[in-house]
Amino acid sequence: MNETPITRRSLLTGAAVAAGGALLTQLPAEAQQTAAAVPATAPPPQVLADPSKAPGGPTTAVGTRSPFVTPTRAPVGEITGTTFTPLQALSGTITPSDLHFARIHAGIPTIDPDKHTLTIHGLVDRPMTFTVADLKRFPSVTRTYFVECAGNGRSAYRTPKPDMTPQQIDGMVGNSEWTGVPLETVFHEVGVQQSAKWFLAEGGDACLMARSIPMSKARDDAMIAWGQNGEPIRPEQGFPIRLLLPGWEGNTNVKWLRRIHVGTEPFMTRWETSKYTDPLPDGKARIFSFEMDAKSIITSPSYPQRLSGRGWWPISGLAWSGRGRITRVDVSTDGGKTWAESELSSVSTSAAKAQVRFQRMWQWDGREALLMSRAVDETGYVQPTMAQLKSARGPGTDYHFNSIRAWRVAPDGSVTFEANT
Repeated sequence: MNETPITRRSLLTGAAVAAGGALLTQLPAEAQQTAAAVPATAPPPQVLADPSKAPGGPTTAVGTRSPFVTPTRAPVGEITGTTFTPLQALSGTITPSDLHFARIHAGIPTIDPDKHTLTIHGLVDRPMTFTVADLKRFPSVTRTYFVECAGNGRSAYRTPKPDMTPQQIDGMVGNSEWTGVPLETVFHEVGVQQSAKWFLAEGGDACLMARSIPMSKARDDAMIAWGQNGEPIRPEQGFPIRLLLPGWEGNTNVKWLRRIHVGTEPFMTRWETSKYTDPLPDGKARIFSFEMDAKSIITSPSYPQRLSGRGWWPISGLAWSGRGRITRVDVSTDGGKTWAESELSSVSTSAAKAQVRFQRMWQWDGREALLMSRAVDETGYVQPTMAQLKSARGPGTDYHFNSIRAWRVAPDGSVTFEANT
């Protein structure tokens, strides 16, 4: 055995960390989030008046951001909860791996990739257990997809505030380049039987996240992924392997994947009965509402940005749909009275189930304005207003919050969030 021995120093260190966590959990919920979200204050960088007059610093083993660029996820320190992507700090469409949101239910496990395995059993001709190395011997694919938590936007729906940022409104989403093996390829290896209609995917964290998935998704675009943005998936994203179901609720993209059980019907786990079901106004509930609806959000201008003066300003943001490609994003500067089509980023216009960046130039005249964006996907689905969403789902809905978001620009240039669209 090559396990690291337990020492008095490691025990004391662990006790100190645990004590800090215990103190934090004794705070009120709002105070916990505030305390966890405040990063250590770094000293201001030392800058020469003319950087060309002296040699710069040396190369390093791992690159870092400029000290003037400090985007962070928030809150941090969560064991059961979410840390949000800083959408307003990003450019382009790819979310940096270290800023990709993470939703966890029982902490982030530390898993040795050389010991981790995936077992596939049930209605298969050849039940098999694969190592990570085994999976990497299959032909791989690399594709760009978004992953979004089903509860993304809940705070903006339930308790909207003018001082909410794009990160706080819709930060439970990220868009990455994923590398792995198509699930259909692995299912062919084990010989999935014709009678199979569903499979159960189970994760290897302490909560044993488990979701029932239709076999049709496996035959479509499902992947077992081990790479993200050119490197191994990070621990909070499911290292060493995760299930990737493009366009579907984030929780179905089971992380730390360790077992797949193939069957004939849904397994009705607690994660799809007591959770991830959506109450409706008529007393019924939606279940297995896998696909994420088309959504967009303007990330600039947004709170806490302030426009410095009249003139031309870019209105820019992100849009995505779990049903396929975004075909159009309309922008309004008068609260939805009139709409104009925006320009979609050329690189991402062909990407299905991936984020696109939209932009439209706007000449601000110094008067109050209400900025909105409205996404349309290739199925013809149009992003609804808040009033339309509440009419269809009711005030008690708990997932799939994709209403139009708005930003109010005051005459002094300040920008605040407006939820009632």
